Amino acid sequence: MMTEAPGAGRERIAAPLRADCVADSAGGLTFDIGGTDDPGPAHLLLRRRDGDEIALPLTPAEGGRLRAALPSSVDLPEGRWDAYAQFAEGTPRHLTPGCNDLRSLVDRAPGETAPRIAVRIPYPTRQGTLAVRSWLRAPHAEAGELRIGEGELRVRGRMYGTGLAEDAYAEVRERGGPRSVLRADVSGSAADFGFTVPYAPLAPGIWDLWLRPAGEQGPRVRLARLLDDVADKKPVFRYPRAAVRAEHGAVEAWPYYTVDNDLSVTVSATDRPA
Repeated sequence: MMTEAPGAGRERIAAPLRADCVADSAGGLTFDIGGTDDPGPAHLLLRRRDGDEIALPLTPAEGGRLRAALPSSVDLPEGRWDAYAQFAEGTPRHLTPGCNDLRSLVDRAPGETAPRIAVRIPYPTRQGTLAVRSWLRAPHAEAGELRIGEGELRVRGRMYGTGLAEDAYAEVRERGGPRSVLRADVSGSAADFGFTVPYAPLAPGIWDLWLRPAGEQGPRVRLARLLDDVADKKPVFRYPRAAVRAEHGAVEAWPYYTVDNDLSVTVSATDRPA
């Protein structure tokens, strides 16, 4: 007697498609997809977690592959965008990461007069699918070298999209709570800047770092590290804790990058002597 094999009669689930990505120094991405013979017009879909969607045409390329281009001139608002392939009117299929060539993003240095900074970094999600992390900043304050001193943090960086006025300064802003603000003098000229964050005046909590390149009358610009190939810096860039006898008692303080790669400082009360 013949029996039906497990799973027989069920709709066959299409295997995920693999996509190779190449980044260019201007902020553009090229996606190559192989291993499919699906008929009809094809598109690469990028869906932001809030529901926004961008469709890019997939066109034939060498080796029987399909290619889609996301040039830097096409706006991709900030956020995390999941990648899919859609053929004709079929159901979109998740893409999985293939080979990512992100060499052009390492130590990327856009022109200082660029009106905005566009960054797109492909990465694998926790579910093993392909996504793109996008940033679009105008102007932008790029965090560079961080030095941990005796009870202080010394920050170096570069400004894009605007220059530094004589009255430029940095702000260390408390997140939540009474929202205290500590002002720090900025040194430097043209685009390069530096400032020092003393830990002693900071109460326990999280403090976000901002730059005011044109002084009080200009924009408030969030410090971030975006110009490289690391999509999520929080688990990668780790900095030592400094024990400080602060105005609010003994604390430990250390810098870190947020889930958006913005630069902040955490201050935590401790029983250990400074």
